[in-house]
Amino acid sequence: MANRFLVAADGIDEPSWLGNVEPFLQKMAAELGFDGQEASIVFCGDEMIRELNKNYRNIDAATDVLSFENGEKFTDEDGSQWTLAGDIAISVDTLKKNAEYFGIDENSELKRLLLHGLLHLNGYDHGEEHIEKGKAPECEMLKLQEEILLKYEGEKII
Repeated sequence: MANRFLVAADGIDEPSWLGNVEPFLQKMAAELGFDGQEASIVFCGDEMIRELNKNYRNIDAATDVLSFENGEKFTDEDGSQWTLAGDIAISVDTLKKNAEYFGIDENSELKRLLLHGLLHLNGYDHGEEHIEKGKAPECEMLKLQEEILLKYEGEKII
């Protein structure tokens, strides 16, 4: 079985690269061995992600990516069983700021945020550790994330 990813923009102009997100997520899900999952990914601005962060995490600040894990199982009309993995929200405003901070292109940062969100939807956690400029990650989630991203370094979304 495959995975389903529903990709949209909310509160921002639809990025020209939006159609390239789903194929990348398919590759990441296959790389991780995820099967029969459905997830939604919404691209927004800092204002919207700040509201989500405030409402769901009691943090009154914008962030780059939020993941809302679900895990509910359902069967569709043809009898196929799926897992509703959850939702990912990504701020394109913070994506741009992160790319500048890390000294990388927006394409690389977008791939990192997408994979990061997908890992969270599947139970991975990094605690208080975050990717830092010039510092190798220590926790397993972030090590796995960076290892996979290296394999897909040439992959273009933007």
